[in-house]
Amino acid sequence: MTKIHRSFRFFLSIVVLSVLSFSGCGYNRIQSLDEDVKASWSEVLNQYQRRADLVPNLVETVKGYAKHEQETLEGVVSARAKATSVTISAGELGSAEAFKKYQQAQGELSQALGRLLMVTENYPQLKANDQFRDLQSQLEGTENRIAVARKRYIEQVAEYNKLVRFFPTNLTARYLLHAEVKETFTVEESVKQAPKVKF
Repeated sequence: MTKIHRSFRFFLSIVVLSVLSFSGCGYNRIQSLDEDVKASWSEVLNQYQRRADLVPNLVETVKGYAKHEQETLEGVVSARAKATSVTISAGELGSAEAFKKYQQAQGELSQALGRLLMVTENYPQLKANDQFRDLQSQLEGTENRIAVARKRYIEQVAEYNKLVRFFPTNLTARYLLHAEVKETFTVEESVKQAPKVKF
């Protein structure tokens, strides 16, 4: 056998071994989980947007009955404006600072809604209003959807981060894909009470 044939066979065996070992290096799994994280993040954004879309109608309905609660209403409007202006794309999920700002803005809207709903307890006619009850029901459903979407996102990020950090897939993540750990909701934010919307 000539030297060229031996070199070619050696090269071919290296290629075959590389291909066979490539399937065990986590490349496809990391890519798959990255897509799962992006999809679950999109659902989180979707549910937060749904909540933000409910706020103007809720404020207008409350305003008709609770004219003396201007400061509370303005707080909700301001918190909604901030929550909708702070955005984070799926590509920024590795940025702790961006994620923290987004989480803080959404938390402020939750707190403002909580204050607004506490104030409405002083207005029995408002609580009896059909439109208010419908908005209350939609808000309650949306808060539940947010909780479910965040839980799914947290689970997806945990799986992804394990692959990115654990050996040997961390080598593929770091050197081949340049993948980094993704941020997730902090414990405090995850266990925070959603605004109480039941009366």
